[in-house]
Amino acid sequence: MALSITFAGAADTVTGSCHLVELNGHRILLDCGMFQGPPEIEDRNAESFPFDPGDVDIVLLSHAHLDHTGRLPLLVKRGFRGKILSTAATRDLARVILLDSASIQAQDLDRAQRKGASPKELGMMDVLYTERDVFETMSRFRDPVRYEEPIDLGDGLSATYHDAGHIMGSAFIELESSHRGNTTRLTFSGDLGNVDKPIIRDPQPRQMVADVVLMESTYGARDHKPFAESVAELKEIVSATFANRGVVVIPSFALERSQELLYVLEDMVRSGRFPGLRVYLDSPMAIEVTHIFARHPDCLDDEVIAILRKGGNPFEFPGLKMTPTTQDSMQINDDTGPAIIISASGMCTGGRILHHLRHRLPVANNRVAFIGYQAEGTLGRRLVEGDNPVRIFRKDVAVEAEIHTIGGFSGHAGRSTLLGWLESVDLPGALALVHGEQESKQALAAEIAARHGLAAHTPEQGSSWTP
Repeated sequence: MALSITFAGAADTVTGSCHLVELNGHRILLDCGMFQGPPEIEDRNAESFPFDPGDVDIVLLSHAHLDHTGRLPLLVKRGFRGKILSTAATRDLARVILLDSASIQAQDLDRAQRKGASPKELGMMDVLYTERDVFETMSRFRDPVRYEEPIDLGDGLSATYHDAGHIMGSAFIELESSHRGNTTRLTFSGDLGNVDKPIIRDPQPRQMVADVVLMESTYGARDHKPFAESVAELKEIVSATFANRGVVVIPSFALERSQELLYVLEDMVRSGRFPGLRVYLDSPMAIEVTHIFARHPDCLDDEVIAILRKGGNPFEFPGLKMTPTTQDSMQINDDTGPAIIISASGMCTGGRILHHLRHRLPVANNRVAFIGYQAEGTLGRRLVEGDNPVRIFRKDVAVEAEIHTIGGFSGHAGRSTLLGWLESVDLPGALALVHGEQESKQALAAEIAARHGLAAHTPEQGSSWTP
């Protein structure tokens, strides 16, 4: 087989997913995500791709998260003229996420200009792309893909999407190329979902044959708490904070995690245990995403579909206030509790969550509950690791609030689920582990070697591999 893979992201980190597959004359890009984290990681976004975007034939998106879609407008801006394929839900969500990304970049630059940043600093902050670039990118999306239906990409190449259960519309992707009487199969896991979670279906593993597998390893070193235990832990945090008339701040990803929280909190509020509790969803993108969910019932689990069919809304309840405008958001500062604030970004790398943390961290009867992955170098990671004070908007902020980490809300597969998914693939000839920090990749690679005698490749950023 004529196969080469260039790892243009998510090789030595969990962000920036981007893999160029050159297969029998085709040039296929799997994801094109943004790097997120400390400056030395985020600076990679402005670097040249290790390939010519104009030579890429097609982009296959696994899902809509920014670390899997965030460099698409940059790819188009730099010459990509091919088509982009995804599920319908991924397409709709990607539009929201990419427009939000362009807006944040413009706002950050404007804020720096108003605060008198030097020409050198402004040059380092130049936007990667604008809203116009996003609209041009969206024009390259083609008819949406349906799960389990092979797509003929021409010249002996096909792709099949399967439900990954990570977020709405997420997929793992099978590529198959028939060339001169030989068939080559490559499977890309995308991000695999956690199990027994509300709203969307669990991952749908299926028996597959693959010559090469690219597999995520985010939680390759450990499993998660059961979801029910994590919900109970959240209830305890809310109860203790409610008793002290404090505020629980929950940094949350706008897509999926925020909707899961609303679903769980709806049950808590309707139980009557927390009279007068106010819940704020303070993320314009999370608010818009919440409205998108009802448009894609094919991605939802049976319980949510049943609620919608009865005319109900699993994301609305007494005491919930959605705050789309800046003025609405600022007014939350006047609420001394008891209250819950859900805001983005989930890793505290930007967005309104920074204002809430600056305001709430110095108050001892408040709590911060992290319910998602915190990448190395992010403010979220520093808070989880106990840093005090922390820097927010170039100032030290004392950490008096209690910090909690609740593992079972993760949208990523834990170690056991990853291994189970791999076992649904007839033992591949070659395996590469991506989308994981070194500790996770090495732990998962060691377990795979022990179980299957298969040596996993752990690529470096920008490297190429011929399996």
